[in-house]
Amino acid sequence: MDLTRLIEMILRRLLRQAMNRGISKGIDIASGKPQGRNQGHKQSRDMTPEERQKARQSAETTRRARQAARLVRRIGRF
Repeated sequence: MDLTRLIEMILRRLLRQAMNRGISKGIDIASGKPQGRNQGHKQSRDMTPEERQKARQSAETTRRARQAARLVRRIGRF
């Protein structure tokens, strides 16, 4: 195997991992997920019913966004 092809293969893999992390981070920020450890996160027992519903909807939206991002990445490989 040619050294250039080997370097390009490794570089492509690293770039793909960086892109995936960046996309996941962007989804987290857009969904309002707190950054860092336990910053602003309430326990379910401390929430009002409205807050619980909003948190559930936010988690579902985040899950769907991640799923869509995975699908787009998979399609982009072809």
